[in-house]
Amino acid sequence: MPEFLDEKRREIGQRLKELKPLVDEYARLEAAAAALDGLAPAAPSKPARNRGARHAAAAKPNPRRRGAANGKSRGRPKGTGTRAKEALQLVTASPGITIPEIAARMGIKQNYLYRVLPGLADDGLVEKDGRGWRPKTAA
Repeated sequence: MPEFLDEKRREIGQRLKELKPLVDEYARLEAAAAALDGLAPAAPSKPARNRGARHAAAAKPNPRRRGAANGKSRGRPKGTGTRAKEALQLVTASPGITIPEIAARMGIKQNYLYRVLPGLADDGLVEKDGRGWRPKTAA
């Protein structure tokens, strides 16, 4: 019986590895579609104006650059980046890995990960293990 369970665990683990890139691609495409839905249609191109008119137009406030004044924050929505996913993959592949090791493998600065990994811990995906991080075990 234990051999059967081990075999099924291996099969499930292998299938999860096969499907992971597809799930990631789905999430990226879903985020791209949502971003495109939020964009205004492209304005038709205008003929070139003389220099004086260009400077006068530059003095007007741009209604599309309101920032937080319209209740929307600038930049991409929180959680749509791929670095947290990449960090999670590294922690899953190498339990006990430290932030400096993760940063070196990802080619980024450590300070970014000191913000990302606690966020993953808050989401219940990883947990701190001494100086390192490991995937959260299912309860």
